[in-house]
Amino acid sequence: MHVLVTGASGHLGSAVLPELLTAGHRVVGLARSDASAAATAALGAEVRRGDLDDLDGLREAAAAADGVIHLAFKHEAMRSGAFADAVDADLRAVQAMGDALAGSGTGKPLVITAGTLMLALGGISGRLGTEADTLPSGPRVDTENAVIAMAERGVRSSVVRLPPLVHSDLDHHGFTPALIGFARANGYSGYPGEGDNRWPAGHTLDAARLFRLALEQAPAGTRLHAVGDEGVPIRRIAEAIARNLDLPAKSVPTEEVPDYFQFLAAFIPLDNPASSARTRELLGWEPAHPGLIADIDAGHYFAPTGGQER
Repeated sequence: MHVLVTGASGHLGSAVLPELLTAGHRVVGLARSDASAAATAALGAEVRRGDLDDLDGLREAAAAADGVIHLAFKHEAMRSGAFADAVDADLRAVQAMGDALAGSGTGKPLVITAGTLMLALGGISGRLGTEADTLPSGPRVDTENAVIAMAERGVRSSVVRLPPLVHSDLDHHGFTPALIGFARANGYSGYPGEGDNRWPAGHTLDAARLFRLALEQAPAGTRLHAVGDEGVPIRRIAEAIARNLDLPAKSVPTEEVPDYFQFLAAFIPLDNPASSARTRELLGWEPAHPGLIADIDAGHYFAPTGGQER
């Protein structure tokens, strides 16, 4: 299959591209910079220059492909406080690629990225969130719902909801490095309140395999969860970071949460346990790599060149 992958040189892309190439797919990676183009080529994929704002280019690239995996997102904008702008750009990009695939009339697959945290933001909390849970609207939820609706237009659409903590030695800019950075900057590893709220997690390589399976097999209009650990208490995560940094772990006072957790302040108190039982049953997907705490304790996040902003 000729597959277009956006975000090809990023954290997920650096695992998804080898997964696809090993399975025999021809991969074209979208690259917005010379550095991204070089990284994409080094992984063995073809390179197409472009970005999420080039809607005509996205339509053209999607129309030329047999399927699309959309991993890109304007993470820099999210970190700088322009989350709404990043969300709007993502929706426009997905609509452009979906329009191109719908026009083919051949049931081409479109696999996009969403997040389980959106369920908690939408009020699904205190229980395991499942693939069957949906929300009527909201940031990134509108994109998810738009893609699911593309099934009615002949697109074999699916959504992979990622847990907030997708971890591995490929993860240099995700939420786990951010939490480590906050601990270093503040001299302690913090958690909100009692720290008993839970976040799901998943290994990068397990997520990459799920993206490939979704591309190849997922029925149209499918929601999937790339969840390995269903719910790790935030306090336990903070304690794992603390012991690796030789720092104390302690609760962050409520009034200090915005300063300590910065762009994560709105998310860190959420209780977001999530299940992947339906995903496993549907696609035969099973996580095969270490869980979050074991991966933190493996040490790569704390190496001089690993797991931190570069």
